[in-house]
Amino acid sequence: MSKDQFAMSDNPYEKLQVPEDASFEQIKEARDALLAAHSGDERQRTEIEAAYDAILMDRLRQRQEGKIKVPERIRYAEELKEPAPAKLNRIANHPALQWWQQQLDTPNLRGIAITSTIYAVLMAIGLAQANPDTLALVLSLGVGFNLVWLQRKEQRLGRAFLITLLALILGSVMAVGLYQLGLPGVFLTVDQLVGIGVFVTFWLTSNFLR
Repeated sequence: MSKDQFAMSDNPYEKLQVPEDASFEQIKEARDALLAAHSGDERQRTEIEAAYDAILMDRLRQRQEGKIKVPERIRYAEELKEPAPAKLNRIANHPALQWWQQQLDTPNLRGIAITSTIYAVLMAIGLAQANPDTLALVLSLGVGFNLVWLQRKEQRLGRAFLITLLALILGSVMAVGLYQLGLPGVFLTVDQLVGIGVFVTFWLTSNFLR
């Protein structure tokens, strides 16, 4: 097809010199061949790309109207494919995730400052005295403070007690585990490590759980 004939044709199939029932591969090959043949003519290349886009849009329209049969493997894959936003929404709306989000809290600076000060003071007393009786006393004070702090958020004493108990157990287990590892450079007793572990878990639960 000459340049004049190419420019005069309004049919995108004629512009790409392909029949209207040509396959996608044939259309793409025709476009690539014409682009290579008109490598020095930007205007012709623009018209070729426009014709290619017009054919794609026409094929899409025919497909939506049912005029083009979609291969089974393609149709099956499209039916299985779920849009990403729908997947994200389904995950975000999962009951377990919603329940967990309801348990979390976003502390303010004042709350963090108060809990950090209380637990730091209790931890310092426990480390300085380094005896079981003092540790038991400061842990009792820590349990009471954590219980009151959590209860004031949701006004649910049972829930606050359960969280405090779990934090106490978790902190103790983690501390004993670290002690049994015999990490070099750690000269604290098991009681001191338990105090640190418990107060750390208390700090986390009192600030970031409701």
